[in-house]
Amino acid sequence: MITGRVLLLNFSYEPLGTVGVARAVCMWFRGKVFVEENDGANVLRSPSQTISVPSVVRLRTYVNVHRKRNESTMKRARIYIRDKYRCQYCGDHRHASDLTLDHILPRAQGGESTPQNLATACVPCNQRKGNRTPEQARMPLLTSQRYLSIGLDRVLLCHYAESKPEWKKYLFMEEFEVEQKIAA
Repeated sequence: MITGRVLLLNFSYEPLGTVGVARAVCMWFRGKVFVEENDGANVLRSPSQTISVPSVVRLRTYVNVHRKRNESTMKRARIYIRDKYRCQYCGDHRHASDLTLDHILPRAQGGESTPQNLATACVPCNQRKGNRTPEQARMPLLTSQRYLSIGLDRVLLCHYAESKPEWKKYLFMEEFEVEQKIAA
């Protein structure tokens, strides 16, 4: 059986997450989804038919999704992925064990532990910044606050999309890629 992930879109083209290839094919056979993009390289064969492996599927009906406000599940790893394992103050790429999460607005000044207020920092930069804002410490962020505000669920989808270029148009990644290149 072919393994891999398939991007699942709501009827409105809103990304919902990923499903396995087998589940996507079952959903297609049951008439639950439209196939928007095919893998192109892989096919599934049965005695009576051959089908291309889907890469992006879209639900045939709209599903109302209630997003959880607390995105704490795997927050640290997702923030490292969002920031591409790069210190947001000096730009150094580091291993996860050499990185910390920094509160952009320190907790002592009313900052919360939300993904929008957390940035990846190396230990020396985090210690140098201390209990100050980036402006107070004269350590500007290399990535814009707008980019840091994208949801952590979307971060994982964008991470998967690095190896699946056909997903990019459904995740609206081009805008963020341009913004990151400008910041770098």
